Amino acid sequence: MAGLDPDRSSRVSLREITKENLRDYLRLKVAPSQEGFVASNAVSIAQAHFHPEAWFRGIAAGGTAVGFAMLEDWHQCPESAPGDWSREPYVGLWRFMIDQRWQSMGFGAQALRLLIDHARAVPGTQAMLLSFVEGEGSPEAFYRRLGFERTGEVSEGEHVMRLAF
Repeated sequence: MAGLDPDRSSRVSLREITKENLRDYLRLKVAPSQEGFVASNAVSIAQAHFHPEAWFRGIAAGGTAVGFAMLEDWHQCPESAPGDWSREPYVGLWRFMIDQRWQSMGFGAQALRLLIDHARAVPGTQAMLLSFVEGEGSPEAFYRRLGFERTGEVSEGEHVMRLAF
């Protein structure tokens, strides 16, 4: 994506990833100390193409690729949704990353608010769920600032958080 480097005042948007901008999003990386917390964008995009519940977007700030997000939205394919989905219809934050160069500029919070708004707009959705790997540098405090709370559940070694709608 061409353009000037974004600054703290840059507007964040969620963009469809296309053949024209794919490389911009594949180049994004978290800091080496964060690599154990999130899969690469290449892995995420590949997985999305084999999971009908996946909804993914690039995160742009001022027209520059700065991050990636992928949601788990079973409303797209309710016939194959897990059992807990029918008990409480949710949208899950499956992947979320901001490139190491663009962290601590407010882009992550802006993007997550857009994702929360997207999830809230899905008919019947009662909550947004996410999970995180515990450890030094984990994103738990970031998610708490945006209203998520631990559920006490651990799924595949990751702690689950919930934001009620």
